[in-house]
Amino acid sequence: MEEDIAKETIEKLMKIEGETRGMALKDNFEYVLSRKGKEGLEKLENEMNNLGYPIKYKEIKVMGFYPSGLEPLIMLATKKVFNFTREDFKKEGKLSAQLPLIIRLFIKYFGSLDMIVKNIQKMWRTYYTKGNLKVVDFNKDKRYVIVRLKNFVLHPFYCIGLEGYFSTIVSMVVKGSVTCQETKCVHRGDDYHEFLVKW
Repeated sequence: MEEDIAKETIEKLMKIEGETRGMALKDNFEYVLSRKGKEGLEKLENEMNNLGYPIKYKEIKVMGFYPSGLEPLIMLATKKVFNFTREDFKKEGKLSAQLPLIIRLFIKYFGSLDMIVKNIQKMWRTYYTKGNLKVVDFNKDKRYVIVRLKNFVLHPFYCIGLEGYFSTIVSMVVKGSVTCQETKCVHRGDDYHEFLVKW
């Protein structure tokens, strides 16, 4: 049974400060397209229209800026229409890290963990006008990195997507199996998000 998205939730999301590049929104639609085909894409577009925020996949400008709340709203609409699970949203985050040309170029030119650690905030700013992303602990010998994200509050679904995203970025460099777990979260009462990535 489909669960309605409360008007209050929509209003809260759309009041979030900051903007998101269209490429991040497009990634959400491309994941649905890969899983549910054109018919699924149309269902998602129709749901966004019903929610009062009509947005068409083909009309999204990848380098344009959109309200940051649109991305979690698309995720909520996806959950409503397709009943996606936590694992689905993690897979979406993984796909988002693989698709964009800008990420592939970043990995090509900054393709070491040291360079990614050094340029992680620059990479974040490619997508978002708000939020501060930094590495707070990095140990190549023990094979882990801890990433902290401050001043960025969207929705718990988004946190799940970031687990998939960070694990994929690191796996593209280390060429091996990587795990990522959110160990601190603003939605659980912490002051910031923190992710432990191991390989």
